[in-house]
Amino acid sequence: MSFADLGLSPELLKAVEEAGYTTPTPIQQQAIPVVLMGRDVLGVAQTGTGKTAGFTLPMIDILSGSRAKARMPRSLILAPTRELASQVAENFEKYGKYLRLTMAKLIGGESMADQEKLLDRGVDVLIATPGRLLDLFERGRILLNDVKVLVIDEADRMLDMGFIPDIERIVSLLPKIRQTLFFSATMAPEIRRLADAFLMNPKEIAVAAQATTATTVAQHLVVCDEMDKREALRHLIRVEDVKNAFIFCNRKRDVDILYRSLTKHGFDAVQLHGDMVQSARTETLERFKKGEVRLMVCSDVAARGIDISNVSHVFNFDVPHHSEDYVHRIGRTGRAGKEGRAFTIASPDDGKFVAAIDKLIGQEIPRITVEGLPTVELDMEGDGRRRGRGRGKTSDRKSSSSRGERPARAERTEQQPERTERPEPRQDRQEARQEARPERTERTDHRADHRPERNDRGPRRDDRGPRRDDRRRGGRWDDEIGEFHHADNVIGFGDAVPDFMLVVPFPNGVPPIPTEAEIEAEIKAAKAAEAAQAKAAEAAARAAAEAARAAEAAARAAAAAAPVVEIIEIVDAAPAAGEKPAKAKRAPRARKPKAEARAEAPKAEIAEVAAEAPAEKPKRTRKKKVEAEAPAEAAPAAAEAPAKPKRTRKKAAPAEGGEA
Repeated sequence: MSFADLGLSPELLKAVEEAGYTTPTPIQQQAIPVVLMGRDVLGVAQTGTGKTAGFTLPMIDILSGSRAKARMPRSLILAPTRELASQVAENFEKYGKYLRLTMAKLIGGESMADQEKLLDRGVDVLIATPGRLLDLFERGRILLNDVKVLVIDEADRMLDMGFIPDIERIVSLLPKIRQTLFFSATMAPEIRRLADAFLMNPKEIAVAAQATTATTVAQHLVVCDEMDKREALRHLIRVEDVKNAFIFCNRKRDVDILYRSLTKHGFDAVQLHGDMVQSARTETLERFKKGEVRLMVCSDVAARGIDISNVSHVFNFDVPHHSEDYVHRIGRTGRAGKEGRAFTIASPDDGKFVAAIDKLIGQEIPRITVEGLPTVELDMEGDGRRRGRGRGKTSDRKSSSSRGERPARAERTEQQPERTERPEPRQDRQEARQEARPERTERTDHRADHRPERNDRGPRRDDRGPRRDDRRRGGRWDDEIGEFHHADNVIGFGDAVPDFMLVVPFPNGVPPIPTEAEIEAEIKAAKAAEAAQAKAAEAAARAAAEAARAAEAAARAAAAAAPVVEIIEIVDAAPAAGEKPAKAKRAPRARKPKAEARAEAPKAEIAEVAAEAPAEKPKRTRKKKVEAEAPAEAAPAAAEAPAKPKRTRKKAAPAEGGEA
């Protein structure tokens, strides 16, 4: 079967052919047609079999028909780690280069502003980690109402790493009608129950048994003491033909320690763990992919999603706590049908972890020996707790001491009934006390006998003069602690006392206490500093007030110096016959502030009086000017009414009355 038989578009087939793939893997043969039908899928396949292409290829075909809206992605892919998200993004870029689809990757450690710009343009495929996706959603920069396809890659890891609350919240934000795809290498029964809550009538695709390792990987187990593990690792790297290799540790601190140890012994190695910044993690991964370094010491952050087809070896410096992680770790080698080798270095305390791995993969890992190191057996009956380096002896001492105390307790219980069988009366006790009194006198004589011995030891104490000074300063510690009597003839520092023990930090035995005068001086200095600060603040406030006043005065002076302009409106219309000419109205004057109005009041009154007194002359003069300026058409009308006839009529009226 070829990719053309799966129903993919010509553009996708061309991109797949350019990538160098001709025949689909079993998981791809079964998953791609089901995804194209729109059904939910629960896919289980061992790592390195092409699960990522099993959902990226059909998704590209489904999404190529339309375009996305701003801040509303059409599909969502959730990944547990940044490296896995980057791997999925690379697959989309490789297979979708002939189709016009937009993609955005939302992971931590990168600029959130750049990610928001991509979302504003609209994306068809959104690849994200749960944390960064929820951060952007809470900021209102993304909406999940238009998601048609949801993909959870490495589903067991997502649900097992503590992302269950985040995944449930993200799923609640998605539309109810959608297509959900679960792909993983392992699927425990309890994880399956959680996955069923998100799937609707899924199509289960299991290419191989759950948690099985690839047949192309040769597995080996080395058992040695905890302190010999680094030597065993260096020996294996020298003996094996290592082109490039992953070296896995359980803790980030051990990654750093092992990285420094390898570089100290001349190996070219880099480190990768979750505490590194994203830029450093990306740079380290790129250097390893390009072959610039051979060894990568890493934590489980690199156990999933890193697709490097030419990895020759995988070394488990620590046996993983979870047996499923073993499958993912050794799955970094032997990919795409190539052969690989995996070595696991275990200590005797790792017996239960090794047994769990053997049970999961269904076979026992073959054991090998390292030249120069003693053979050690695994402790299969231990409690499974991993002891730290160098702590095994202390725990053995604790266990031996606890075992030795148990029979002592049993002896006490056996002696208790003997005491109850023979009780002593009070009289016998009193007699015993009286008999014991002379023994006290003997004890005092015994002390007296030993007094000269103390005098004999006197010169020895005089030789240790500095110790007498120390005893005065620190108290009678030599009498309280029996070890200083040297009952076993052992002196810790020899006859000479180290110089650092003779240094007296406080000669008087008490730390220096400031006097009342010094305290008062400090208080006065603090008060003086506060007063100086208050004065400086007050001076600054005064200067600011004076500057404001000066600015206000300058503004007033500028307003007073401005000239006053009066505008008088002139009426050009000629008055009718027998009517008096109307007075011209003055234009309203602009109001001024009160202070300026008071200063200019006398000037305004004088100007008004001067304007009202000769008001008639200007009007007459202006009327004549108006008549002179009248148009020439009005001149014949004025000539038709002669002035003499009017005067004749007025004078002729009395003459006619006299004749009558």
